Amino acid sequence: METTTLTLLIFLLVLAAFLGQEIFSKTPVSAQISLLSSANAVSGIGVLGAVLTAGLAENAGNNDLAALLGGVALALALVNTAAGYLGAGGWLDQFRNKQDK
Repeated sequence: METTTLTLLIFLLVLAAFLGQEIFSKTPVSAQISLLSSANAVSGIGVLGAVLTAGLAENAGNNDLAALLGGVALALALVNTAAGYLGAGGWLDQFRNKQDK
């Protein structure tokens, strides 16, 4: 990969992180739940991409590094998705009436 391409990708990653932090910090708590649910859906798509990557790497022949990276990506995406759903459930519990519990 060229140095300019790598520099551009790192710049975009840092820019997206700062932009996401600014947007999320200025969003009311009630709207953050819907943002978290959307992020969980995107992470679910990441799980599918990781499965596809690991499967294609395994079928491509003797490419153990790609299969390993696909497996690691799958594990991280699954942890992110599960934690997101658990976090959203915890937030939703705060808005339930005490009689509903």
